[in-house]
Amino acid sequence: MLLLGRLDGRLQNSPWADIWLARARLQGAAQLAGLAGVPVDVRHLQDWICGRTPPPRASEGLSDPVSVAAVFHLAIEASAGDQGPLARATLNVLRTVLDDRAEAKVWAGSDLAYFGPAWRQARAETVAPYPSPSLRAIADRIVAMLKAVVVADQAAVDVTTIDGRTLMLEPRARDRAWLVASYIPAMLRHAGLTLGTLPSLTLLPKFPPHEVVALADIMTRSLLTSCQSGLKDLDWIERQGSKALEVSATRRSRAPLLARLALAYPGLRPAAVTRLLQVTPQGARKLLATVR
Repeated sequence: MLLLGRLDGRLQNSPWADIWLARARLQGAAQLAGLAGVPVDVRHLQDWICGRTPPPRASEGLSDPVSVAAVFHLAIEASAGDQGPLARATLNVLRTVLDDRAEAKVWAGSDLAYFGPAWRQARAETVAPYPSPSLRAIADRIVAMLKAVVVADQAAVDVTTIDGRTLMLEPRARDRAWLVASYIPAMLRHAGLTLGTLPSLTLLPKFPPHEVVALADIMTRSLLTSCQSGLKDLDWIERQGSKALEVSATRRSRAPLLARLALAYPGLRPAAVTRLLQVTPQGARKLLATVR
């Protein structure tokens, strides 16, 4: 808990908190995709955001239980309730580069229809008052959410074979624990443990226990690892950022701003830079050449 307070406190005063938050969104989405049975890493999401590839695994002919576009969109929406100026600004930048809502409509319409009701139910449980600002209270809420959300609501299917026999096929249960995990950063904020939403703190394993004490122990260990990783990432961003700002540029140049963005979204294309910085395509190419 001391490490969590240290990370949250540093982010309140660090000039690089926006870059950390942008990277944490991608880390949290990659973790949620793994929980949903679609293994991707941050690099795959960065390639998609920067326009180098379609959504990860979308064009590989894989029968994934859910699209990465759906996981990414729901992960972003789960943290969109944070109305702080920093959270809103970084979300606007992300959606300027890649609008997760439009991508989800194109690539994941059926997934949104399937997981939408459970996701909205989890959101209602997240914002309800907590009895105390503690991990135990959050674990108790998560156990209740798992029982309500992680349920296969499909009916069994009767199949009649060609020789007249009747078979009953049980419905295929699709993992939903990742929907609950997507709201844990918001739970930490609503319970009063953090001042802002830290999207990389998903904290749940793929198969979480349904006992409060066991779940609280797992979350405590996961929180320790996540906070240590978050502090190391913030240290790295501050070191790399100080080097990135050394690019030779005039006072009115937007190269330093682009250098900051490149830490979160490496490999930005000229079209994205044109939209982000409101410059001409030729100016975007010159800025990219300067930063590189």
